[in-house]
Amino acid sequence: MGNVLFNLSTAALMVLLFKAGVALVGPDTIPQRRIPWTAVAVLTVALTGVVTQLCWTGAMNAFDAEPARSGWWRVITSVFLQNGGFLGGAWNIVTLAAVAALAEWFWGGPLMLALFLAGILLPQHVDALFMEASRSTDPRNFAGSSGATYFLAATLAAGLLLRTRNGKERLLAVSAPVLGLAMWFAQENGHGLVVVYGFVLGALVWGLGHRLIRPDRDLEKAPRVAVSTLTASFPLVSRRWSAGDSNTSA
Repeated sequence: MGNVLFNLSTAALMVLLFKAGVALVGPDTIPQRRIPWTAVAVLTVALTGVVTQLCWTGAMNAFDAEPARSGWWRVITSVFLQNGGFLGGAWNIVTLAAVAALAEWFWGGPLMLALFLAGILLPQHVDALFMEASRSTDPRNFAGSSGATYFLAATLAAGLLLRTRNGKERLLAVSAPVLGLAMWFAQENGHGLVVVYGFVLGALVWGLGHRLIRPDRDLEKAPRVAVSTLTASFPLVSRRWSAGDSNTSA
């Protein structure tokens, strides 16, 4: 029962973060935005890691973050391996794809990549700062992308809180770190605590660099290849977007 509650609360936190990210970017603007190629590159690396695991039985030993093994690269390569079974791995890949795309549209490719890297490296340093070396707050159990993904998604919630004037959206944004802290104290769920880390860093980055960050650049000048270009290749998706646009216009 405890594992079920753990998984449900973890999934609920991601749903909340995803909704905050979509609200920040603007759901009606997504078809007009460019293809998030940096996010595609990150996803490609993650999928390559999964394929490597399937094809090579020694992949986990070579690239995971098991403390007993040496190797400076492990803290990074372990993010692109999955050890949560089929469903856990699929969840991690799908959420990484969605969050990375939203983050690139808001922060831009280079900054999204930097924040994702911070989500990989920062938790262990915060652990050391608060002398938590014996119990890591990183949800990565020697492998897995969920910690970095939740961290990155939390930066979007921070951006939403600082940019919106809508009361419901502000409540949605601030609910992310609040739920994260509750999950940490109630379940020792590391996903909750990395959300707090990501939220704080996202607020700092936006506060310091908001004049340089251009989340609406795709709306000011239409990209040559937009999301709508791809959705046009899939009739059902295209009709769904068209219906959404019609309802918005109405």
